Amino acid sequence: MTLFEPPPPLAERLRPTNLDEVYGQRHLLAPGKPLRRMLEGGFLSSLILWGPPGVGKTTLARLISRTAKAHFIQLSAVTAGIKDVREAVEVAQRNRTKGERTVLFLDEIHRFNKAQQDALLPHVESGLLTLIGATTENPSFEVNPALRSRARTLVLKPLTDEDISGLLDRALSDPRGLPGVTFSPEARELLIQLADGDARRSLGALEVASTISNPITPEAVKEAFGTHVPSMDKQGEDFYNLISALHKSVRASHVDGALYWLARMVAGGADPIYIARRIVRMAAEDIGLADPNALKLAMSAQQAMHLLGSPEGELALAQVVVYLALAPKSNSVYKAWGEVLRMAEEDRQHPIPMHLRNAVTGLMKSQGYGKSYAYYFDDPEGSFAQRYLPDELLDASFYAPTGEGWESRVRERWSALQQKHHKEKP
Repeated sequence: MTLFEPPPPLAERLRPTNLDEVYGQRHLLAPGKPLRRMLEGGFLSSLILWGPPGVGKTTLARLISRTAKAHFIQLSAVTAGIKDVREAVEVAQRNRTKGERTVLFLDEIHRFNKAQQDALLPHVESGLLTLIGATTENPSFEVNPALRSRARTLVLKPLTDEDISGLLDRALSDPRGLPGVTFSPEARELLIQLADGDARRSLGALEVASTISNPITPEAVKEAFGTHVPSMDKQGEDFYNLISALHKSVRASHVDGALYWLARMVAGGADPIYIARRIVRMAAEDIGLADPNALKLAMSAQQAMHLLGSPEGELALAQVVVYLALAPKSNSVYKAWGEVLRMAEEDRQHPIPMHLRNAVTGLMKSQGYGKSYAYYFDDPEGSFAQRYLPDELLDASFYAPTGEGWESRVRERWSALQQKHHKEKP
C-alpha cells in the first residue's frame, strides 16, 4: 500500500494469521478435530471446502498452505481457465525440483466445467498439486466424481452469533481494525442479526457504519446494510432446499412452517411464478382427490400472481399455501400414475384387446376390431363385464384411494365399481 492507495477492507486487514484467530468451524478446528489434526501433524491433502459465503474458506486454505510451508497459488474459477491451470502446474514442477510443495486454491470450483476439472486430475493424483477447492454449492452435484474421490470434502458452517460477537470485539480492539470505535448494545445485536453468520458481511457493515456515526447506532447499522436481502442463490442448493422445506411443511400440514419458508423464498428474490408452479404441483401430488378444490385454488393463485405481480400477488400465494397445509392429504393418484407410467415406459407393450379398438375401415372390422364391444349407455352390465386391461394385467391394481377428505367418497364409489368389473371376469 502506498500513500495514495486506500487501505484494504477491514475483513482483509483482520484475516487470521493463525488458527487461534479463526472464529467458527469448531467442528473442524477444535483440538482433536480432523482439520486441526491434519495441520498439527504436518500432513497435506487435497480438500474441497463446502460452505456458505463468509465462513472462512479462503482463510483456511491460506492457513493450511502456510502451516505446511507450501507455495500458495490462488485462482478463481470465475476468471481462470485451463491456461491458468497449466501455468500453475509449471510453477509446481519448478517448486518440486526445490523440494517445495504447491497448494492450488481454486475458489468457486463449481464454476469449472467438466473438461477444466478433468485437467486437474493427473496433477492432483500424482501429488504435484495439492488442490483446495472452495464452493458454496453441493460438491455431490458440482464437482466431478473423479476429482471428489481424490479430495476430502469438509463442510463449513455459518458462524454463530457468539462467533460474530467475538469477531466484532476483535475488530474494535485490534490495531489493524477500528480501535476507538464503539457502538450501543442495540446496534451490536442488530449487526449480529443482519450478518446472517457471514464474517465478511459483518465486518463490511461495521466498517461502513463506523463512517456514519461513532458510537455506532442502530440507524447507522441499518444504513450500512442497506435493504436487507436474505442470502439465496436462485440456482443454488439453498434455493432448492427452501422449496423442499416449503413442500414438506405443506405435506405435513404445518401451516406456520409453510408460511415461513414461503416468506423466505419471496424475501430472497425467488421468482414468484416458479413458486406458484410448485404450489400447483403440491396440490396435485399431496392433496389430490382428498380435496379436488385444492388444484383449482392453486391454479387461481398462479393466475392471481400473474395478474397482480409482486407484492400484491404474494398474498394469493400465502392464502393457497395455508389452504393446502390445512387440507386433507392423499397421494394415491400420484402413486398410481407413477406406477402405470413406469410400466408403460419399461415393461413389454401388451396388445390392446380387440373390442377396445376402433374399426374405422372395413378391413379393420373384418379383422375383429371393435367386435363385441358393449357400449355403456346401451348395455351397462355388458360394459362392466368387458376387459379394459391386457390379458397379462387382468389382476393388476394401481389406484388405491385413501379415506382422507373427499376421497373417502371416491373410495366407496371405486370399491363398488371394482366389484362390478370383477363380478364376471371373462
